[in-house]
Amino acid sequence: MAKDRKPDAGRTGGGSSRSGSGARPAGASRATGRGRTRPPTQVVTHQRPWGLIAAAVAVVVFAAAAITYAVVQVREADAQQVDAIDEIAGIESFEYAAGQEHVTTPVEYDQSPPVGGPHDGVWADCTGTVYDVDVRHENAVHSLEHGAVWVAYDPDQVSDADVERLSELVDGVSGRLMSPYAGLDSAVSLQSWNHQLKVDSADDPRIEQFADFLTFNSEVEGAYPEVGASCENPAFIADPLVAGDPSEQVGPTDAPTTPTPAAEGSGAPATQ
Repeated sequence: MAKDRKPDAGRTGGGSSRSGSGARPAGASRATGRGRTRPPTQVVTHQRPWGLIAAAVAVVVFAAAAITYAVVQVREADAQQVDAIDEIAGIESFEYAAGQEHVTTPVEYDQSPPVGGPHDGVWADCTGTVYDVDVRHENAVHSLEHGAVWVAYDPDQVSDADVERLSELVDGVSGRLMSPYAGLDSAVSLQSWNHQLKVDSADDPRIEQFADFLTFNSEVEGAYPEVGASCENPAFIADPLVAGDPSEQVGPTDAPTTPTPAAEGSGAPATQ
């Protein structure tokens, strides 16, 4: 008769161990039963490039301001531009015809400063020349005949800053000359052949209007007679004749020439 056999504790235990091999023993750490874990997710917040945005806005604002300024300047320049002599308020016009006499004697002019009439055969350099002396008027009138604008000022009525301002309008601009003028009845007076404008301030915008419109302008009524004549006379710059000086041939001359008895055989002319 077979005996009941008690389960082998060791084997039973071993069997239980085998059958429960997938179970976590009591009291065992949860970590020992955990598989590979996923690393914590990091959320990255992208920051706006505020520095670049501010720089771009500044560039746009600057460009808009520059364009606005340019438009304003162009409009102001257009407003200052004149297309006819009568658009310059206060200008006076005269009627000196072409072919005025060349003289070596002093001339009593009807206008002061003069704007036409008999004049010396030598012209004062008018290549944008700023004189610091009252140039001989008879020579300056000859420059007007060649198409120049003469800016004259009373040194007792204008400041050094005013003289500098006027110089900027003349210096280096062909067809212009500038000089002090003793006893002038206004602060500044501008002359071209047959035209004159007198103003009380060197800041007057009509000064620039006159100079821009009448320098070498042969189209205006009463324009200068000798279109295309030279304004260059370097000798006069080096040693300018001043008001009250006698006539002297300083540089080239337009005075007519005739042969002297001694030169008749050779045909060589001599200036009268």
